Amino acid sequence: MSPASNLKIDLTEKFPLLARAPIIEAVLDIRARAEAPWEESAVSERLSKELPDYPVVQSKREIRHELKIDKGQPAEQSIQDMGWKGLQLQSGDKRRIAQFHRDGFVFSRLQPYQSWNQFRNEALRLWRIHQAAAQPAEIHRLGLRFINRILLPKGSRIEAYLQIIPKTPMGLELPFAGFFHHETLNVPGYPYAINTIRTMQPPQDSPPEEGAGLILDIDVFTTTPPFEAQNAVMEQRIEEMRWLKNRVFYGSITPKALEEMR
Repeated sequence: MSPASNLKIDLTEKFPLLARAPIIEAVLDIRARAEAPWEESAVSERLSKELPDYPVVQSKREIRHELKIDKGQPAEQSIQDMGWKGLQLQSGDKRRIAQFHRDGFVFSRLQPYQSWNQFRNEALRLWRIHQAAAQPAEIHRLGLRFINRILLPKGSRIEAYLQIIPKTPMGLELPFAGFFHHETLNVPGYPYAINTIRTMQPPQDSPPEEGAGLILDIDVFTTTPPFEAQNAVMEQRIEEMRWLKNRVFYGSITPKALEEMR
């Protein structure tokens, strides 16, 4: 990749198609305050009519917990109900989750991830339903997050799968039981930043031949002031954010890892 100062997002660039993509969750998060009245009965009725393919419905309330501690006095806890926040809807197979909230909209696709086109089109379909109900004037934050879990065969070394790996202290070459690496990257010339987390999970109910899971969590988000809730602008930004996500992903894994995912 060229230096960050010379980075140019190229939406014509093609990335490898992976038959065994390690994505365990893909998320589109749009923070946009409702300008229309946000009332439980009206919103619930509207969404139930428009989204029969999301039959599992949960109502969400916003609760504020406060703990007051004064010297020499027992701690005082208060709980304040801030009112109805919105609804969480799930598809029948529970692999698609949509949150319609007073402060924004979130769509999640759980594994198995199918394709970018399917994920994007469904997210935008649901966003337009939220947009019609909430009528937000501005988008305060746009986020695109992909969480990947790369399963290691037992006995494999981390460096065989990740380009950037943790290192033990000099002179103390011991095996890792776990690690957590977090970095935030700015994108000069563009209104984005990227949070990347690399960590390791111990084996959990996996086949005997599988070892730990490497987590590669990539979150691309906007850094600019609020912008008008115009779909053309938002969709362009989503495509640019996806390009950045792909560059981070393919720049983080090794050729061996890539070959095993094809």
